[in-house]
Amino acid sequence: MIKITKASEKDIATLSSLVDQYRQFYKQKSDIKAAYEFLVERFNNSESIVFLAFYKEVPAGFCQLYTSFSTVSLSPLLILNDLFVAPEFRNKELGEKLLKTAQMHCTELGYKGLALETAIDNPAQNLYERLGWKKDVGYFHYFWERPV
Repeated sequence: MIKITKASEKDIATLSSLVDQYRQFYKQKSDIKAAYEFLVERFNNSESIVFLAFYKEVPAGFCQLYTSFSTVSLSPLLILNDLFVAPEFRNKELGEKLLKTAQMHCTELGYKGLALETAIDNPAQNLYERLGWKKDVGYFHYFWERPV
């Protein structure tokens, strides 16, 4: 019923629709063409790993991982940058299966772990914590945005 696959270039058209929905969830304007181009660039440059979730053969969600490094521990790690399940497929364990797939992939690579950030009001926090993710309360998160 649920199938998780590692996405490849052949999945970009399918992923574009999901990425567009994900961006709209975060109050961005719909732009499937830009989502498509973004994904083409990520795949062409081998810059991300994407897992695609299917529910009864219908594309229903994805997670996207980026490689980073910890100088302190001298180890590579993965950033779980994006996790999305289309609204009509929520509460069907797709998010959990995507997270477990990301954890298994990280383990197979021998990486230090997975990092993610999420909105303070994101209800998925309960799922993260149930699957062993620890909330970091010892550090602040900062972001610098270049002037336009």
